[in-house]
Amino acid sequence: MPTRSSSTSTRAFSSLESYLPTYAFSTWLYKIATNHTIDYLRKKKLPTFSIDKPLQAKDGEIHYELPDQTYRPDQHVVQDQRRELIEAAIAQLPEKYHRVIVMRHQQELSYEEIAAALDLPLGTVKAHIFRARAQLYKFLKDQRADL
Repeated sequence: MPTRSSSTSTRAFSSLESYLPTYAFSTWLYKIATNHTIDYLRKKKLPTFSIDKPLQAKDGEIHYELPDQTYRPDQHVVQDQRRELIEAAIAQLPEKYHRVIVMRHQQELSYEEIAAALDLPLGTVKAHIFRARAQLYKFLKDQRADL
């Protein structure tokens, strides 16, 4: 018995002629998967209800509200603390690592641009960034363990 994913793959493959290259392939494929899922749910005849329309009950109508799972009143405080912790981690790096991390992640320079600016071989820049990230990881991991 084929699985749902293979059925979706089969549908996508058999519908390849309907794909228009002017649109993203992922969007086209997502639409096929969405439609396949809707068809599957319809065939199963699962009990569903609209969250836009009120439900009828003995005592009248019941309005269904979905809670906002994304709202966090402390989010800006957490982001500020996270930024301060990362800045402290970067500040504790040895100068040669500090420079390349700032250039790479704050100034968003490429490895090649960093190598040219510091007059270093590309391999040295890559090694410094790798070691700097390892030290940042260790520092942040240790900080987390202390909390």
